[in-house]
Amino acid sequence: MRILVIGQCTLHWGRMEYGNIGNYYIVEPFFRELHRVFSDAEIVTTFQMTDEFCSKEQVIAVPMDLYYGWNENDLEIANKELEIATHYQSTKEIIEETPFISEVMKSDLVIDFSGDIWGDNANLVGKNRFLVGLLKDRVVQLLGKPIAMLAGSPGPFEDKSTIEFAKQVFDNFDLVTNREKISRDTLTHFGFDTSRIVELACPAFLFEPKKKEEIEHFISNTSIMSKEKPVVGFILCGWNMLEGPFDKWPRDASEYTQFVDLIVKMIKELNVKVCLMSHSNGFELPPNFKLIKGRDYPIVEQLYTILQTTDVANEVFLLQDIYLPAETKGIISQFDMLVSGRIHAAVAALSQTVPTTIIDYGHEPKAHKLKGFAEVAGVLEYVADPVSIEDMTQKVMMCWENRVQIKTMLEKRMPEIKDKARSNFDLLKTILR
Repeated sequence: MRILVIGQCTLHWGRMEYGNIGNYYIVEPFFRELHRVFSDAEIVTTFQMTDEFCSKEQVIAVPMDLYYGWNENDLEIANKELEIATHYQSTKEIIEETPFISEVMKSDLVIDFSGDIWGDNANLVGKNRFLVGLLKDRVVQLLGKPIAMLAGSPGPFEDKSTIEFAKQVFDNFDLVTNREKISRDTLTHFGFDTSRIVELACPAFLFEPKKKEEIEHFISNTSIMSKEKPVVGFILCGWNMLEGPFDKWPRDASEYTQFVDLIVKMIKELNVKVCLMSHSNGFELPPNFKLIKGRDYPIVEQLYTILQTTDVANEVFLLQDIYLPAETKGIISQFDMLVSGRIHAAVAALSQTVPTTIIDYGHEPKAHKLKGFAEVAGVLEYVADPVSIEDMTQKVMMCWENRVQIKTMLEKRMPEIKDKARSNFDLLKTILR
């Protein structure tokens, strides 16, 4: 059996492994679950994974531009493939092959994994990106291959030039699973038929962390280990800031005011220490490849610097090393509570029963997945609006007060959530022809 994995998560080399840590939380269990369900399958993907990953996870990476290559002719090629596939549907004749069509024809199952960018947000990644992706999906459908859109958070769909085609493609998936319920509301709002959606959970809930003894050397000289006071982790990113774009730099100290006020209040009223950490990495390309600090780090570093001018300076510390995803999740497991502006950092905490307050995005484009994931985990009431210091304070204080109950709830709920995450892959068997 041969499985082809495509979708908007087709990104340049290293991006899914060494950039946003949450991406790796998803992609590793994604391919492992495929192997669990289809133990004899050859898995091929347009995701640009490293040779090490491909070897370890038994995946074959094909060229990125089969799907989308940031080239001027991406749309032209996809439209041509649509013509070829349309002809095939009525005649069963392939009048011309392209590299993408060749891969599809060799495959028994195609999976579109696009996360939260199956919709208008795809066009933030590249010109005509969503339309090209729709065309690729439609080509698969017309060629008669089973195709699933797996573990997504689709939307929004404000672009009137693509919405009707998007509805046609959506209606012709053999299986659609969403990783949270709020995406159904988004799709319904834009007029999609949502009757066949199966609502499950993100594969990231299955990602395995490093054990405590494997990460102790990272935290041995911090309050996380000494435990003289409870430690609350605090993760912030550019999406939580009130002014975009998310990668704006430098930022003025005044842009951190509400977060400084929140942390000072936490320390004084809860008698805790606060650990600032980044949830993203960066990298330099080969031949001189090395991991470097990601775009979140300067933000938490600037926040730390500002907090050093307050009267709680000694109660705040910053993790300054670069950590791999499994190490990051292992560190998160040691917090007494987490306040996170990164949703997959929140998943890392919640999946390990760490009580968590989630900071929403502070500027457009907003992401409905944050509240969706929170609802899956049973912590929707702990999603905080960064525009309001009052709301953030209330949610954080309430989370702290209820932390024992939250932990107990998560211990009961998490096995069910992990089963839902696995169901994304189990259901694929039902669409094979």
